[in-house]
Amino acid sequence: MPPPARAPELPAAEWSAPLPHEGSAQALADWWSRFDDPSLAQLIDLAQRENPTLAQAGQRIVEARANVRVAGAALAPTLQANARTTRGNTLMIGAGLPAATTMSSATLDASWELDLFGAARNREAAALARVEGSRWQWHDARVSLAAEVADAYVGLRMCEALVDLFDAQARSLATTESLTERKTDAGFAAPADLALARASAAEARSRATAQRADCEVALGQLAMLTAQPAAPLRASLAARRAQLPEPRAFAVDAVPARVLSQRPDLAAAERAALAAAAEVGAAQADRFPRLALTGSIGRSALHFAGQTLTGSTWSFAPSLAASLFDAGRREASVDAARARLAIAEADWRARALGAVREVEQALVRLDAADHRLDDARRAVDGYRSFLDAASAQWEVGAGSLLDLEQARRNAQNADVALVQTRRERVSAWLALYKAVGGGWTVTQ
Repeated sequence: MPPPARAPELPAAEWSAPLPHEGSAQALADWWSRFDDPSLAQLIDLAQRENPTLAQAGQRIVEARANVRVAGAALAPTLQANARTTRGNTLMIGAGLPAATTMSSATLDASWELDLFGAARNREAAALARVEGSRWQWHDARVSLAAEVADAYVGLRMCEALVDLFDAQARSLATTESLTERKTDAGFAAPADLALARASAAEARSRATAQRADCEVALGQLAMLTAQPAAPLRASLAARRAQLPEPRAFAVDAVPARVLSQRPDLAAAERAALAAAAEVGAAQADRFPRLALTGSIGRSALHFAGQTLTGSTWSFAPSLAASLFDAGRREASVDAARARLAIAEADWRARALGAVREVEQALVRLDAADHRLDDARRAVDGYRSFLDAASAQWEVGAGSLLDLEQARRNAQNADVALVQTRRERVSAWLALYKAVGGGWTVTQ
């Protein structure tokens, strides 16, 4: 029997990425309560209750537990009751004529295969590891679902903010179009300026319409994730329309490699490796002889020619079976089990390295978004001031419409960039939440 399998160890990791908020220590628990938007936490709770993905993961736990009972039953004796009645013609010795006979019997049959080399115990250990793995997969489904709901919610709020920007831009351009039309009628503006103003206004309206369609798609995705109708969901989210959720300043405790031990996908992959190791032991044990004990007790009765004969029966039969030649089947089974173990261990290592990369990427993006946010705000202020000045000059006839439209386009691009940077910052927090296993610990 092989030695007990040990869980693989996490790879050593030193994060080269700068830590958010200078890495001051903070717990990751109650992650969603640290955002300034209660709707986000409510949507995630709703998805946890209603989304069918978690129901599927829960049923996998039930299935794995049933498989443990099946594997454990192989270690215990089995008892079976049998009853049989046979009626027919039998040639009776001395009578010379066939006679109708009835044979009845009832027995209790017991059998027990002794697990001398641990095949059944290893299969039970593999089933237990899979139960633990299914539990961690359920947690992984929860973490992934929460991150997906949060990302869809942030995307919806960003989309709404862009709709407001584009609508404001369309109203401003409509005003410019109206003023340009009056200037053209009065002979103070060229027809080309009117064509430019009308084209810009139409483009702004088209952009706003397309953005509203994107918002409907985002709302539909959120409704699907939370298993809620779109109409009441829209009404419940109307109060904080176009407001991106902002996390309070909380940090990660230096994100050491030990944090990865709480990632549910890594824990599930570890249990898969343990199950594969136990299956290697079971395959090796199958190559050795098998000892089984069987026994039976019962009563039987024979009815013929008006007479009845009854009696008791019993039997006890130990048996030892050993394979002498199977064309290499059992040896191949061991090789296949070892290959599955190697695959499971490689899968765990790949996931661990991927987890390290995900954490570092999230930290890099979070740090970059924090630094870009102030620059994006300054760009908005600067371009907005320039647009105001260009508008004032154009209204008094001191500037060209082309310069005004370029200033307006620059201001709009800055506004959009600010919204996108805010969204990227929150998305980096969500990526970090998922990369460190959802901000919860094993004890939870």
